[in-house]
Amino acid sequence: MAIMSDVPEQGRAMHIGVIGAAGSIGSRVVTEALARGHRVAAFSRDAARIREGRENIDWRSVDVLDAGSIAAVLPGLDVLISGYQPGNAAQDMADTLRRSIADPTVYATAARALLKALESHPRTRLIVIGGAGSLEAEPGLVRADSDELLYDTLDGVGLPREYAAAVRGHRDALNVLRTSNRLWTYFSPAESIAPGERTGRFRIGGDQPVLDADGRSRISAEDAAVALVDEAELPRFVQRRFTIGY
Repeated sequence: MAIMSDVPEQGRAMHIGVIGAAGSIGSRVVTEALARGHRVAAFSRDAARIREGRENIDWRSVDVLDAGSIAAVLPGLDVLISGYQPGNAAQDMADTLRRSIADPTVYATAARALLKALESHPRTRLIVIGGAGSLEAEPGLVRADSDELLYDTLDGVGLPREYAAAVRGHRDALNVLRTSNRLWTYFSPAESIAPGERTGRFRIGGDQPVLDADGRSRISAEDAAVALVDEAELPRFVQRRFTIGY
């Protein structure tokens, strides 16, 4: 594991696309990228409803389940970060939970659409914000593959056990990416992620959760954004998954 003491030195300005830019993590990725001097293409289902006063940001509509819609917005992007979730979790988490449970296949469908779109833009890097349930409890033992481990995790973070279907949907999306030779990266946040403080200090892991001194896997949404923009600026996990925690 590497310890991140602060953000890397800013290099050239990049053009970063963010799907789910109005969401809890996506909105913070936008803020972080703009603060570092990057240009942002912010994508949502209905960008016309967004009121934006910041510079270097352009809101556009995109359908993440449609490869053609994604391909149409790729020209000029250095990196596309996808924080897709059904519904709008930042405004109505209960609705997102219901949608995710009702159709957990959407995550794999979105992954396939993203990869298909990248066929015409193979130099564009893709970072997918996924789930923590595909992390390993121990080498070779994935939480999403064990009802006992998965239910214990869901109970611990206050999510209904029915959400296990969505957790496995995220795992399936990661498996879709793992079959591709595109320039993808998968980000599994900590098991507990919520709005909080931007510290710029956290530890980075691979396929197992990063635990604090009390054995908890946790991170703020602000520091998740730091890690995502770090990876956009300086790719370290191409065709790999990474996670973070305090």
